[in-house]
Amino acid sequence: MKSITSHEQRVKTILVRPAPGRKSRAIVQLGPLRIPAAIGRTGRTSRKREGDGATPIAAMPLLGGFLRGDRLCRPKTALPLRRIRPAMLWCDEPKHPSYNRLVHAPFLPSHEEMSRADGLYDICLVLDWNVTSRRRHAGSAIFFHLIRPGYEPTAGCIAVGRRDMLRILPHMRRGMRVRVL
Repeated sequence: MKSITSHEQRVKTILVRPAPGRKSRAIVQLGPLRIPAAIGRTGRTSRKREGDGATPIAAMPLLGGFLRGDRLCRPKTALPLRRIRPAMLWCDEPKHPSYNRLVHAPFLPSHEEMSRADGLYDICLVLDWNVTSRRRHAGSAIFFHLIRPGYEPTAGCIAVGRRDMLRILPHMRRGMRVRVL
């Protein structure tokens, strides 16, 4: 795979293009670097709804992220990363006031655990999809995270391999856009 030169470190947008053959596959592009990725099980959509399994077609700024510090050393990046604690959850209940927000256990409404046993969120970057300006039922927890074996589809997120994530993290910063085409 190609490397990123110092001139290309100033790239402002990460492109996510559909890959040929399967609607749940994509190619993530940062400068000349191209990385295989998985996206939502139903592909991409311009009309994102909670639970539809699609990745939104949008330009989403990177807000920051989370890291499983008990599994990984802090990677080199300008992105703010918070260490994941066992009680950290992400609310995906559209009717709750904390919809599409980090919450803490105990929490009864529908949520995702950030401290996952499968390692998908060992590095989990938050994309500004329905976060800074929320709309009920418009989709929650659109993350850029690690991939399942075999590039299995996500529930709407963008997922790449651990090695690839560690290669691109040094070039990522808050506000950089992830643009799904």
